[in-house]
Amino acid sequence: MNKLFNEDIELFFKKRVKSETIDLIIADPPYNVLEIEWDMFKSELEYFTFMKKWLIYAFDSLKEGGTLYLFNTAYNSGKLISIIEKIGYHFIDWITWYKKDGFTGSKKKYVNNQETILFFSKGKNWKFNYNEIRTPYVATERLKHAAEKGILKNGKRWFPNEKGKLCTNVWEFSSERHNTKVKGKVIKGFHPTPKPSKLIERIVLASSDKNDLVLDLFSGTGTTTFICKNLNRNSLGCELNKEYYEYAIKRIGVK
Repeated sequence: MNKLFNEDIELFFKKRVKSETIDLIIADPPYNVLEIEWDMFKSELEYFTFMKKWLIYAFDSLKEGGTLYLFNTAYNSGKLISIIEKIGYHFIDWITWYKKDGFTGSKKKYVNNQETILFFSKGKNWKFNYNEIRTPYVATERLKHAAEKGILKNGKRWFPNEKGKLCTNVWEFSSERHNTKVKGKVIKGFHPTPKPSKLIERIVLASSDKNDLVLDLFSGTGTTTFICKNLNRNSLGCELNKEYYEYAIKRIGVK
């Protein structure tokens, strides 16, 4: 089951989502930084009130041990942590997504080249498939020796894992606009802030199993639903913008 709905998020929760049924939530909400209608709020108070409202619904929808991954700016994320914890979520980690994509040549501060992904759970016994998201080792020459004879650590021989090293909380994925270049040139995409498929795939593999139910909030062009379908996860998604929604269902082949 993979379904997308063209609905406001509050209506979506009330009509489509039952309490304590969701294993994983991936949410890419407005950041309140773009001059686009769906990303503009009258004030910070209005923005954080909006965020808190749907995060309460999301908490109710999660199973015990279910997890939430929330994309946002570092600034917003710093303010959101206390709001989210007061709802009842358990903070697990602050993930930094290194986008390899500085947008401006800032002369008064460091060039922004990252986004934040907050990682929370409902309860303290969450699912985490660490072996599914191992990443390649960097020191390849040293590892050739280690694979043969091991490296002595604390009196024991350590041998490299054939799947790679454990995943850190700094993720290197090029932004989607660089992944979709045409003849080496960046082109304007249909959606201004799509997330890379490989990044979403990592989250789905780490925090869900086959046949689990994933909630895809603020679906955009449906990347999370697309990944869930390919990885044999069930998913429910909502997207308020009709153009993005129609694009997504054509891309994914769901309704």
